[in-house]
Amino acid sequence: MRQELLSLPKTLAVDVARNLVMVAKLLDEEPERAYAYSRVALRLASRVGAVREAAGFAAYGVAKYAEALTEFRAARRMTGSVHLWPLMADCERGIGRPERALAMAGEPEVQQLDKAGQIEMRLVAAGARRDLGQADAAVVTLECGELGSTAVHPWSARLRYAYADALLAVGREQDARTWFAKALDADQGGVTNASDRLAELDGVEFVDALDPDLDDEDEDEREGGADDRADDRAEDALDEDGPDDEDGPEEADARGQA
Repeated sequence: MRQELLSLPKTLAVDVARNLVMVAKLLDEEPERAYAYSRVALRLASRVGAVREAAGFAAYGVAKYAEALTEFRAARRMTGSVHLWPLMADCERGIGRPERALAMAGEPEVQQLDKAGQIEMRLVAAGARRDLGQADAAVVTLECGELGSTAVHPWSARLRYAYADALLAVGREQDARTWFAKALDADQGGVTNASDRLAELDGVEFVDALDPDLDDEDEDEREGGADDRADDRAEDALDEDGPDDEDGPEEADARGQA
């Protein structure tokens, strides 16, 4: 990217770089803002491959899949790199063409990807199978040597999680639980919600202690409980006073007779 920016006039290169830095900084937490910065960079330097790639990621982050696909294709033409191939295939899924994503999974470009890229392509292909209602085929697609490896790689948690989810989709709940647990073991960066899925399968329900709605409910329960206790005390008092009230007139008559 730096070499590409050096081809621009200095002031323009600085402006483009600043926008790209903001895209990278905001992409995960504030994707809409990242997208806005990417559009500025794109207006400034649409012929720079790194800019088109960043614009693709930003569009992908806000689910503008057709736009992301256009940008990824442009970046690939400019750079000649195949590392965006799985993302391009996933964009095809996003715009409703899972069969095209499957076709891309069988193209020669996949063999040029590194191991992480090949795993990503496998995940996309499995997702496309499920899009087409082929749940059993999705399970088979994810069954590979890397799935059972004891080594933990950056992609291990996501691969195991996808396999667990696919197993659950075909009714293999116990196997799914096993693989959600394995995904959790490999999830060093918290990229999946495997712990929540395990809890769901085990019937465990988490309560957010900071949820204000829950506080209101608890307050209502406490007030209701206090009202119930007050009613109970009143009833007890009536029970205790009742005999005295009943005996009062009789005692008065007795005193009158005396």
